[in-house]
Amino acid sequence: MKYKVHHFELKMSEDQLKLEQFLNRLRGEVVSIVPNVKPIFRPMGATAKVDFLLIIEKQLNWE
Repeated sequence: MKYKVHHFELKMSEDQLKLEQFLNRLRGEVVSIVPNVKPIFRPMGATAKVDFLLIIEKQLNWE
C-alpha cells in the first residue's frame, strides 16, 4: 500500500468549505486526519488553536 500525507493550513472559523472541497477532490481513501493543536496562553486562561491538519490518504492506484 502507498500513502500520501497532505498538509492543510486552516482557520477553523473560515475554512470549512475549503476543507470539504479538498477532501472531496482526493482520489484515495482518507485514513486519518491529525490536527496540530497549538496552546495559547491569555490573561484569562489558556486555550488551544488548530493551526493545520495532516491528512493521510491511502492511494488506490500506486501513483
